[in-house]
Amino acid sequence: MSVRVLVAGDDFVLNRLLIAALGRATTADLDIREISLPWPSVPFGRVAEVDEASGTEEQLIEALDGAEICLTQMAPLTERILASAPGLKLFGISRGGPVNANLEAATRHGVAVTYAPGRNAQATAEHTVGMILAALRRIPETHADLTAGTWRGDYYEYDRVGPELAGSTVGLVGYGAIGSLVARMLRGLGAEVIVHDPYVKPDLVEELVGLDELLSRSQIVSLHARVTAETAGMIGAAQIAALPPDAVLVNCARGSLLDYDAVCDALDSGHLYGAAFDVFPSEPIPAGSRLLSTPHVVLTPHLAGASKQTAANAARLVAADAGRYLSGQPLLHCANPRGATA
Repeated sequence: MSVRVLVAGDDFVLNRLLIAALGRATTADLDIREISLPWPSVPFGRVAEVDEASGTEEQLIEALDGAEICLTQMAPLTERILASAPGLKLFGISRGGPVNANLEAATRHGVAVTYAPGRNAQATAEHTVGMILAALRRIPETHADLTAGTWRGDYYEYDRVGPELAGSTVGLVGYGAIGSLVARMLRGLGAEVIVHDPYVKPDLVEELVGLDELLSRSQIVSLHARVTAETAGMIGAAQIAALPPDAVLVNCARGSLLDYDAVCDALDSGHLYGAAFDVFPSEPIPAGSRLLSTPHVVLTPHLAGASKQTAANAARLVAADAGRYLSGQPLLHCANPRGATA
């Protein structure tokens, strides 16, 4: 008897990638149903009690009829959806964290939720290094001047130029899959890397320091921490003031780690040389945000992890756990292990 699978991809993690990965992960007889969600053309948002989701509860309830497995990136998994899908046993979210799933409700309903840790680590690390270089060398600003017909020779004045990355001290706040890759890339470019991460073992890092020391020594600070009760808002006005003059601050992790008004104040005053952000406290950035008018800020729209390899990795990781489920093996990336045994 075939197993019904709902594949709910979008315009990044495509249905065809998920289906192809599933075909490589299992030889089971599958009855595959597809729906396509509108992300990223339509920004994700809150759906009932879950965040960062695409699609509606009604759409998922209808599509999950009879499904035992769902593979998706952005589809919501809410209490209402779970109550309407009694046959569902596995919900695979092809993201670095299952933020669009109600894990407590999934566990109560006996649904295992898997995810795809590290799927975008390489892409995000590369983007981070690019953002650092863009901020140091004023690349977006000089490009904008040239396309507007202005040749700005004054960018060559000594008091306007930034430091080279080689020989600079870069402080990384967080040393997980992304932070450790950023460190390797920066060392390859000749930077000195120091790290603050209370969860990492000292023998895994060349130089592990406290946050205060990292801030006082770093010409460039890049954030790579997860958001927790302890890390939310961890970089505010006091921490920015502790940075050396003309430092650069980069955030490609999560917007809630940082006080962006304090960054704008430091840029306006000249204390910071520059900043580069891929994530924001509210996305999309609201019209009238200070970030859109403050000088020396490089902005990208939360796309650090956007690469073809990321999409393929995401599909492969959740499909692999679907294959394990179908063959009775333990799940490798289960966010709620009790849900797998309920």
